[in-house]
Parts: sequence; structure tokens; C-alpha cells
Amino acid sequence: MEHVHTTMQTEQPRKLFLKYLIPSLFGMMLMAINILVDGLFVSHGVGDNGLAGVNIAVPIYSVILAFSLWIGMGGATLYSIALGQNNLHRAKSIFTHAMIITVVVTGIIIGVCLVFEEPLAYLFGANDAIITYVLDYLHVILVFGIFFVLENILSIFVRNDGNPTLAMIALVVTSVVNIILNYIFIFIFHWGVKGAAYATVLATVIGILVLLMHFLAKRSQLALVKIKIDSSIVRNIISIGFPSFILEASAAVMMIGLNVTFSHYVGEIGIVAYAVVNYMHTLFLMLFIGVGASLQPISSYHYGAKLFGRLKQFVRIAVLTGFIVGALIFAIGVFGRSLIIWLFGIEGTEVISYIEIGITLFFIGYLFLGINMVFTEFYQSIGKIRIAIMISLLRSFIIFIPLLFILPILVGPNAIWLVFPIAEGLTMVIMFLSLKFKWIPLIPKA
Repeated sequence: MEHVHTTMQTEQPRKLFLKYLIPSLFGMMLMAINILVDGLFVSHGVGDNGLAGVNIAVPIYSVILAFSLWIGMGGATLYSIALGQNNLHRAKSIFTHAMIITVVVTGIIIGVCLVFEEPLAYLFGANDAIITYVLDYLHVILVFGIFFVLENILSIFVRNDGNPTLAMIALVVTSVVNIILNYIFIFIFHWGVKGAAYATVLATVIGILVLLMHFLAKRSQLALVKIKIDSSIVRNIISIGFPSFILEASAAVMMIGLNVTFSHYVGEIGIVAYAVVNYMHTLFLMLFIGVGASLQPISSYHYGAKLFGRLKQFVRIAVLTGFIVGALIFAIGVFGRSLIIWLFGIEGTEVISYIEIGITLFFIGYLFLGINMVFTEFYQSIGKIRIAIMISLLRSFIIFIPLLFILPILVGPNAIWLVFPIAEGLTMVIMFLSLKFKWIPLIPKA
């Protein structure tokens, strides 16, 4: 415990940030590669419709993860603040509350989704050509959904308990096992998209076993303790974690909106083209999540310890890092779009041409996305949830959804690709204007 305090309070900010950033980014990069390989195996082993089917099913999976992020990030923020206040008993109680709430809430949601599987698939953009692929993947993911939830929340708490390296190792193991099993199940056993789903489930279970090793470590402070449910802790977990839910749920809503819009204006070519771009988007999103995740334990601790001067330095470092990552991804899109299309084995001049247009326009949004996500994560990590929620709502429901309806009508189908960059760009401008004119403070006082 004393070692964690000393490191957090005295280590040079850039060095401390890198200590959390490198394993977080490395782990997320491997998870991103894992997602990409999933898509490549399905695309080459099942075909374009299999890829499109999985892409339709992913938002429902994202909604389940959104709830685990809601509880996980809310609980982890309170946990780190309690550690910063040197209140270990409260920290353990918060962890126990978070685990109980997660299992109960996500269990109910998964049960409801299983009852309404097919209607949900059609609602989220499936058509008769791909419905079989959607249901094959979705059913497996839902039945074993609790494992994804547990891995997610354990990873968050292990990182907040001063062990980002083990959280990274768990991601590495999960990714490697998933890649191997994908190959076996799709290309050797010929299980199709069900094989991809089973590979993900089994890899996740092994990842959980790796994370559980943290509880055997001497420096571990995480522990389930006997509690009576404290309504104030439950309320705080739910309120502080809500921005994470908005962030993940809005991503699912945007994905559903784009699937439906492409289906309506462009047809099957649009669905396949977006499936390719969205696989890359999900991949790159992992990197931005990695930047935000590396800031969260540091900012929660410093805010709890009232070290506001150091905290400002970490925010500036994280914002700059988010922009650099975004600029690199934009460059990958501009110069590497042909390679991306080749990797997925897409054939047909019309589809290839539409994917090229999509990558060129859609990837502009990465210049702004990293900055927006860092600010969202930061304000959530210090318990200023209204600001975090406002940023998330701006970039999704307030700006994105109206543009999704308006732009295709005014400009044409190609404008669908511009909805994401315009929404992210406007959100970033509003955020910087709010800080410049002090409509919101960078570091609100505790």
C-alpha cells in the first residue's frame, strides 16, 4: 500500500503516465489485433455475408459490455479515490458491491436479449440474406455473456489495484488464444460464425483465470468482503459509471444507426463496406480506450489525494497522446486503405470503390476522437459525471443522430461517411471553447 502511495505522489508525471500507458496500449493493441483477426477469419472463412452478419450482432454484445463498463468504471473510480484517501476497508466494500451489481444486472439483460433474439437482430439492421449468420453468432455470445462481463470488470479493478501489467498479460493471453481457436474452429472444424463466437468465449474464460492470479499476489488489496448492501455506494457507483455506459451504448447506437442507414440508402454493398470500416474502427477504438484507461487510475488517485497541480500535467499529457494516436490512425487510413481492403479479401469493383471512399472520409474523425475520449474519461475518473455525460451525448445523440438523418438527404449517400468526423470535430470545438471561456473548469475542486 505504501509503495502505491509513494509512486503515485512522487514519480515524474510523464514517467508515471507511461508506466500505465504502455501496458494499457500494448494490451489494447493486442485486443485490437484480436478483433481484426476475428474479422479476417470470418471474411475469408465464411464470406462477405458472414462478416456483415457478425457486424450486425456486435452492437448487442456492446450493449451488454456497456453495462459492465457502467458498473466497472463507476466502482473502480470510487475504489481508487478510496485508496487515495487511505481507506482500504471502503475500497474493498466498493469492489464487492460492484461485482454483485454487475452479475445481477447483466444477468437480467442477457436473459431478456435471449428471449427476443430474432426481433433484436432485425431491429439492428439484419435482413433475410444475413439473418442466419447474425443469430448463429449472437446466440453463443449471449448464452456465455457473463464471462465477457466478468473479464471486463476484473480487468478494470486489477488495473486500479496497481497491477496494469497483469491486466495487459490477461489481454495478451485472451487475444492469442482467440486467434488460435478462430483458426481451428473456422478453417479446420468449419463451424462458421459459431466457431468465431465459441473461440471468443473460451479465450475469455482463460483470460479470467489469468486475472484471478492477482488475488494471490502479496501486494493485492482487492478482496470480496462480507457486506450489507449500502444504497449510497450503489448510487455512487451507478452515477459515476454512467458516462462509460453512455460512451459504449452510444457507440452501439451509432453502429446500429449506420447499419440501418447504409442498408436503406445503399443496400447490401453499403452494409458490407461499413462492416469492413467498422471492424477497423473497433480496432482503433481500442487504442483510444487504452489512453483513457491509463489516465483513469492516476487521475482518480490524485483527485482523491487533492494533488491538483500534478493532475493538470497528466491531463495535458493524455490529451496530447490522444491527438498523436488519432493523427497516426488517420495517416494509416490515407496511405493504407488498399492494404486494408486486400486484408479482408473483398472482391467486386463497386464494393471496393465504396470502401475506399468510406475510409478516406470516415478516418478524418480520428483527429478529434482521441481528445474527446480523454476528456470524457478524465471527468468521469474524478466523479464529475455531468461534464462526462455531456461530452458523450454531444458526440452521439445530440450531434451524430440528427446528422445521420439530415446529411444523406441533403448531400447524398456518400455523406453518411462524414457524420462521424463532423460529430467528433464539433464536440472537440465545443469542449475547447468551454475550457477557454471557463464555462467548465479543467480541474473542478473536490
